[in-house]
Amino acid sequence: MTQTVTGPVRRRPVRIVAIAALILLLGGFLWWHLDRDSAAQPKGGPPGMSPVVSVTTVTARLGVAPVTLSGIGTVTPLKTVTVKSRVDGELTSVRFKEGQLVKEGELLAQIDPRAFQAQLDQYQGQLAKDTALLDNARADLTRYDNLVKKDMLAGQTRDTQASLVRQYEGAVRSDKAQIDNARLQIEYSRITAPISGRVGLRQLDPGNIVKTADSTGLCVITQVSPISVLFTLPEDQLPEVLKRLRSGGKLPVSAYDRSMVRKLADGVLATTDNQIDTATGTVKLRANFDNTDEALFPNQFVNAVLLLEERKGVVLLPASSILRGSTGAHVFVLAKDNTVSSRPVVAGMAVGTDVVVESGVASGETVVVEGADRLRDGSTVAVKNSGVSAADKS
Repeated sequence: MTQTVTGPVRRRPVRIVAIAALILLLGGFLWWHLDRDSAAQPKGGPPGMSPVVSVTTVTARLGVAPVTLSGIGTVTPLKTVTVKSRVDGELTSVRFKEGQLVKEGELLAQIDPRAFQAQLDQYQGQLAKDTALLDNARADLTRYDNLVKKDMLAGQTRDTQASLVRQYEGAVRSDKAQIDNARLQIEYSRITAPISGRVGLRQLDPGNIVKTADSTGLCVITQVSPISVLFTLPEDQLPEVLKRLRSGGKLPVSAYDRSMVRKLADGVLATTDNQIDTATGTVKLRANFDNTDEALFPNQFVNAVLLLEERKGVVLLPASSILRGSTGAHVFVLAKDNTVSSRPVVAGMAVGTDVVVESGVASGETVVVEGADRLRDGSTVAVKNSGVSAADKS
C-alpha cells in the first residue's frame, strides 16, 4: 500500500538550509570583526605595546624677557587753554578754522578796536596838555629860584611853584599810564593763540558782542604734540619704579589700545605723583609722548605698559607646551630614540604667547608643543613637523 508524505516532513530540508545559511553568516561576521581588530594593532610590535603618537615639537632657546608693569591710563594734554577775550566789544572777524593747528601768537580773532583807539587819542591829547603845563611850571620854578637867591622873592612862593611842578609831573605820569593802557586794550582786541595746538569747535560767530565775563570763551586750544598719558600702578610696584627713576634711567612706556592688541605710541616716563590714593591703593604716573603722528587723542583711554628691565639669556617656551596637573607644571621632553619623558618645570613670567622657564628645561632641548595630552612617560612619538622656538619668534 502506497504511503502519503505529509506537509511537515516536506518542510524539514528548508529549515536545515536556513539554519546552515545563518551559521555561515555569523561565521563571516566574526571573521570580519577579528580581521579588523588585528589590522588596528601596531604591526611588527609585541602585544600590549602603545601606539606611536604624532606630535609637534619646539626647541627651547635663549631669549629676552621684558619685565613690564601695566596700568590703565588716559591721554592728557600738557596744556589746554580756553581762549577768552580780555576786552569787551564786537567780534568783527574770526581767523581760524575748527580743528586747525595753530602756533603760539597766531591771530585767531579781531574785536572792533575803534573805541580803544579813540581813548588813546584822548589820552595822548591830555598828555600833550599836561606836558606843556609841566614845562611852563618848571620854567617858572627856575625863575623863582633865581629871584629867591637875590632876595627878591619870598621862599613860600617858590615852594608853591615847586609843588605845582610836582603836580604836573604826576599828571604826565598818569597820562602816560592811560596811554599804555589804551594801547594794551588795542592789543587785546587782537585775540591771539596763547599756545600751539589744535583748535576745537568755535563758540562764537562774528557780530556777537564779546565780554570779558563770558564763561564759554571763543574756543579751546589743546596741545597735541607732545602729549602725556596719566596711568596708575599698585603702590607695591612703586618702590622699584622710584629706584630706577632716581638712578637716572629712562623708563620706556608704550601705549596700547583698549584690547592690548595695537601699539599706539612709544614714550618715556616723566614723573610720579607725590602721594598714594588711599581709596584705591594706587599711584599716578605721567609718561610723555612726542605724538607727532597724533596717534594719541586727548582724553582717550589706553593701556600703558612700563618697561622696567629686559632679562637676557632666559629659556623661553610656548605657553601651550606647559601642562599643569595635580603635581604642578611639567613638559614632555623628546629623547633621541623618539620617546618622551615627563619633566617638572618652574614657569615664570609670560612674554606674549611664550613663558619663561626658570628651571627644568635647558636651551636646545626639544619639547612637545602639540599632542602632549595623549602622551605618558616612555611614549613613542613621531614628529610630524617642528614648531617655531620662542626665541626665533622674537
